[in-house]
Amino acid sequence: MASAAKKQTSKLLMPKATAVWLIENTILTFAQIADFTGLTEIEIEALANEDIGRGLVGRHPIDNHELTQDELDRCQADPSASLVQARSELPQVKSRAKGPRYTPVSKRGDKPDAIAYILKHNPEISDAQIVKLVGTTKPTIASVRDRSHPNTPNLRPRHPAELGLCTYQEYEKSVEKGLKAQGKDPEAVKAERLAAQQKELSRSDEESSESGAHGQGGGGFDFSNFLPDSGNIFGDSKDN
Repeated sequence: MASAAKKQTSKLLMPKATAVWLIENTILTFAQIADFTGLTEIEIEALANEDIGRGLVGRHPIDNHELTQDELDRCQADPSASLVQARSELPQVKSRAKGPRYTPVSKRGDKPDAIAYILKHNPEISDAQIVKLVGTTKPTIASVRDRSHPNTPNLRPRHPAELGLCTYQEYEKSVEKGLKAQGKDPEAVKAERLAAQQKELSRSDEESSESGAHGQGGGGFDFSNFLPDSGNIFGDSKDN
């Protein structure tokens, strides 16, 4: 009976506020109130003692058509009975269909740069995944890919997480999903890419060191331009 009641009462709009009203206005047991609201008896006791929810205004379940007076009277007369939520005639609220994520106007101009980065560095991420990550459309992705995008000359590949279009965790999940779809081991591919990046960095450091060494081969920095002419150092004394 208790489990059935929980299934029926799991969609109270404000369970804690409803519990506060039942605590203050009925003689229901904590177990009955917990059963009806979907909270635990410990939470109900804490609400009764104002350990939590202090200042919370009670919500009248009868006035809000979540409970009938007859049902309340029945359960107050029988502490072992479980409240059954009243059936609502209102239609169920439909959740918004999933689509491209909302992007603030100030960041919408960054989307092509983010798409360019993904296409360059992580081609394993599918177009459908890019749509979700960046909040874009497949035609936009295609235009960046084939360089027909109006802003192609000015595109700068930038990580979408750095642009605030997604999180690094979401990006990594998309990379792993894309690699697995290709039958590749995500960890092995990541290790290879990391090794390649480190190798590239080492090569850049070596080239910088070599160019610095060649620059010093001509005798180092020439201070002569900052020294006075040696022939004129004592010129004034000779005239005297």
